[in-house]
Amino acid sequence: MPKLERHFFEQPTLELAQNLLGCPFVHVVDTERMAGIIVETEAYLYKDDPACHASKSQTKRNSVMFGPPGCLYVYSIHNRHCMNIVSGQTGQGSAVLIRAIEPTHGLDLMTTHRAVLKLRELTNGPGKLCQSFAIDLQSNGEDLVKSKRVWLESRANDLHFEIRCSPRIGISQARELPYRFFVDGNPFVSGRATDHSRTRDLCLAIPQKVAD
Repeated sequence: MPKLERHFFEQPTLELAQNLLGCPFVHVVDTERMAGIIVETEAYLYKDDPACHASKSQTKRNSVMFGPPGCLYVYSIHNRHCMNIVSGQTGQGSAVLIRAIEPTHGLDLMTTHRAVLKLRELTNGPGKLCQSFAIDLQSNGEDLVKSKRVWLESRANDLHFEIRCSPRIGISQARELPYRFFVDGNPFVSGRATDHSRTRDLCLAIPQKVAD
């Protein structure tokens, strides 16, 4: 699939958070390719959103959020990393957190980064997926449009799924805002099974059912 261009990331943040679902994420490490389909996101807005890192002002830590849309904003928390994609217009400070990915390529390499017994445990959370994909602070500021080692691709035309929306999870401020979006029934989505309207067995690329 073709790489996503700058204009895609210039969408309003809430729209981008939904349109990222189903898009393949690719990271090449030492010529080895890891990839997966985004199945869960959370939007963080520069305005009226105290949970957004850029809600107060620009700092050294969050400066990437004020740069061009389509760049990775990676930060560390509790000895883990979280990966966000800068959205909207340059200078705003909004981003979309990637919360879960359905892995499709490079599973052997992922499991060397994160040893798990169940496949879904590789990438069903923002810290887990960063560990599996070897995303750390060295990736902070990486431009997904220009980079030759990390990028996003267009969603396949024949990919069909339902999108669910819920309040965000895992934060202490503005948790009630309905800015979390995910593929209904996908087993790699984090959070509760009751958030879904169907059994969590809808894989977008992996044919076998994934055990919970």
